[in-house]
Amino acid sequence: MTTQDQTEATTPQNANGTRLWVERTGARRYVGHNSRGGRVEIGDISYDEAFTPGELLKVALAGCSGLSADNAVARRLGDDVAVTIDVEGLADDDEDRYPQLVERFSVDLSGLEPDQRERLLTVMHRAIDQHCTVGRTLKAGAEVELTVVGER
Repeated sequence: MTTQDQTEATTPQNANGTRLWVERTGARRYVGHNSRGGRVEIGDISYDEAFTPGELLKVALAGCSGLSADNAVARRLGDDVAVTIDVEGLADDDEDRYPQLVERFSVDLSGLEPDQRERLLTVMHRAIDQHCTVGRTLKAGAEVELTVVGER
């Protein structure tokens, strides 16, 4: 991670020109926003109605996997198919990071023949491996750049 002290901010680069930002709302509490009107409460573990940053990371991974496989699953099992993706991972407190995240994609495949089931599983894995930006970013180890903008 690189850190700089600058007085002018640069324009963020996100998909479709979407702006993303967080604003402090209290002690160890923030609200995340996107320019489309989305909001998410972010805080430490003491705030019941908020996600911790680590929980958001894990939920982003599970959501990305679900979205990546969604067309394949819905095409074969119907638009009303029930899907749950659990994700977990314990923090390494000494390194202050998550060394491993584990996802469990739950969907009822009992209505499929064995060959259809295997084909769907192959397509799901391929779709997630190729199109889950969050998972691909975590696996590749993205560079992070931090700029601190001081107002004068």
